[in-house]
Amino acid sequence: MAVPWLLICHSLATLIVIISFLCGQWPIFQGTPIERLHYFITYGAYDYFLRFVGFVFGDKARNLVLSIERCCCDRPNPVLQIMYLAIIGGTYYYIVKSSFSYIPGYYLGEVHKYTSLLAVGIGIALFLVASFSDPGTVKAGNVSEYILAYPYDNIIYTEKECSTCKIPKPARSKHCSICDRCVARFDHHCGWMNNCIGERNTRYFLAFLLWHFLLCAYGATALALIIVGRLKELKVVYILTVYYGVENSFRSLAPHVAQWLLSSYNTQLLLMVFLAIVSLLLAGFFGYHASLCLTNTTTNETFKWDDYISWQRKLNEARVSAAALKASISGMSSEAKRPESKCKSFFRRSPLEDTQVGAKENMYDKGFFHNLFEVIFPISTRASFLQTKSKRS
Repeated sequence: MAVPWLLICHSLATLIVIISFLCGQWPIFQGTPIERLHYFITYGAYDYFLRFVGFVFGDKARNLVLSIERCCCDRPNPVLQIMYLAIIGGTYYYIVKSSFSYIPGYYLGEVHKYTSLLAVGIGIALFLVASFSDPGTVKAGNVSEYILAYPYDNIIYTEKECSTCKIPKPARSKHCSICDRCVARFDHHCGWMNNCIGERNTRYFLAFLLWHFLLCAYGATALALIIVGRLKELKVVYILTVYYGVENSFRSLAPHVAQWLLSSYNTQLLLMVFLAIVSLLLAGFFGYHASLCLTNTTTNETFKWDDYISWQRKLNEARVSAAALKASISGMSSEAKRPESKCKSFFRRSPLEDTQVGAKENMYDKGFFHNLFEVIFPISTRASFLQTKSKRS
C-alpha cells in the first residue's frame, strides 16, 4: 500500500501547487495558505535564492543571476516556447508509451491512435501561428488608419504620442517594453508565445486556448475509457466478488478497485489527473478572454478601468469628507444643538457610503455580433482599412 499512498500524496501536492501558482492571488484565497504559497512560489523563493547566492558567492554571482533574469523576462526569448513544446511532446510520448498498447480496447477503437496525433499536430500549428503572427504593430505607415479605427474615449484613452516610437499613440494601443513596439488593441504580452496578443492575433490566441482545452479534455477522457475498459476486460469486479468474497457494492469494491488501479495503471491515472486539471484551467482562461472579446474589452483595459474607477472613488470620498468636515466646523460655530443620542449616532449612515462612482462606459462595445466579428475579422485586415491606407499613400 506504500506506493499507492505515495502516488495519492504526490497528486494532491501537485494539484495544490498548480492551484496556488495560477489562482493564489484570487480574492477567495486571501489570507489562506494558498495565497502564502502563491507568494512564496512567485516571489519569496526567488528572493531567498538571490539572498543565498549573494551570501555564499558574492555580489558578482548575484548580479549574474539578475542579468539572466532580465534576459529571460524583459527581452524576447524562446524559453517558454521550448518549454511548451517539451510539455506537449513529453505528455504525448508518455501517453503513447503507456497506453497505446491498450488501443483498440473495450471502448476505444484503432482510429484514436491517429486522431490523437492529428489533434496534437493542430494544437502545435495553432501555437506556432499565434507565436509568429503580427499582433497588429502600429507604425508610422498605418498609425493614421488605426487612429480612425479606434477613436479616443477621453476617459482611459487620450490623444498623446508614444515616447519610445515617437509616433501618435492610437486609442487601445500600448507600447510593449519587451517587444519594443506599439501594438494596436493591446491585450497582453504572452511569454508562452514570446509574442504580444493584439488586434490581429487575438483570434489565433483564442483558438489556441479553445483547442488545447478540448485536446486535454479528449486526452483525459480517452485515458479514463482505457482504464475502465481494462477493468471490464480483466473482469476485476467479477474476480473480487466471486473469488475473494468481496461484497458486490460500491462501498466495498471501491477500495480494492482503487488499490488495483494505483498499482497497475498509476501512470495512466497521473496523466489523466494532470490533463483534467489543465483542461479546467484552460477552460477558465478561455472563458475569461472570450467574455472580454464579446464585450470588446482587453486585459489591458480592465486594469485601466479598475485604476480609473478606484481613482474616481477616492476623489469622491475626498470631496464628501471635505464637505462633512466643513459642515461639522460650521455646526460647532453655530448655536449648541441638543446632543444626538448614542443609538442614533451608531446607526447613522456614513456620508462616505453615499459616494457614487461613475459606471464603466465602454464606447467600443457595439454588441455581441459586432464584437465577435471584429475579433474574427480584425479591422486592419479589411478592405476599407487597406483602401484608406492606399489613398493616403
